[in-house]
Amino acid sequence: MCGKFTQMATWAEVVAFSQAFTLPKPRESGAGGGEDEAVITATPMRFAHIVRLNDEGARETVPMRWGFTKAGAATPRPDYMHARAETIDTRPTFRESFARRRGLCFVRTFNEGEEVGKKTVQWTVTPKDGRPLAIAVIYEEWVNGDQRLFTFVQVTTPPNPLIATITDRMPAIIAEEHHALWLGEDRAPLSEVKAILQPYDDKGGWDFAPEPKKPRAKK
Repeated sequence: MCGKFTQMATWAEVVAFSQAFTLPKPRESGAGGGEDEAVITATPMRFAHIVRLNDEGARETVPMRWGFTKAGAATPRPDYMHARAETIDTRPTFRESFARRRGLCFVRTFNEGEEVGKKTVQWTVTPKDGRPLAIAVIYEEWVNGDQRLFTFVQVTTPPNPLIATITDRMPAIIAEEHHALWLGEDRAPLSEVKAILQPYDDKGGWDFAPEPKKPRAKK
C-alpha cells in the first residue's frame, strides 16, 4: 500500500503538466516546500498540495497533511492513512468526506512496499511518459479550539496486474476524463463517483524499480 509519493512543488509545473489546473492560483505556497523546490516527497505526517473545489466551486490547491485523526483527539495524530474504495461510502470515518470533501493529489511517482521475508522492499512506480498521476483523496479539517489543520487520506483499490506483483492494494488513480466527476463539478450521484474507483489500467505505461538506498551520512 502506498506510503510515499513525489509531487510537483510549484504552480508553474502543475499548469505545465495538465490543463486541469488552469484555474485559480493557490492561495498559499506549499507547506511542504517553497516555490523554488523541484519536488515534494510526501510521507505520513508531511504536507502535500491537494486540489479541491473551494466554496465558489473553483479549483484551488491547498497544503494538507497526510493522515486523518480520530474524532475528539486533542492532538492531530495520523491515525488513518488510507481509505478503501469498497467501503468509503459506508465506513463512518470516511463517508462524510467522500460525500462532501474529495480532492486530487498529482504525483510524479509513488512507492509500494513488497514484503520479502522479514524485510520490506520499497518499489518506486513511475509513468514512462513523465506525465503526473492523479491520486484520489478525501480530506477533512481537524479543529481543536483555535487550532485548525486540513488533513487527507489516500483512496485505495485492489491492484492492477503490475502492482499485484508487489502488493495487494494500490492508490486509486483518477483518469483525466473523470477529474471533474471526482472533484464534484458534475454534481453526479455518489454511486457514479464511487464507480470510477477501479484498479487503474496502466496499459504498460509504468516502470517500477527498487527505491535507491540513501547514502549514509559521513561521520
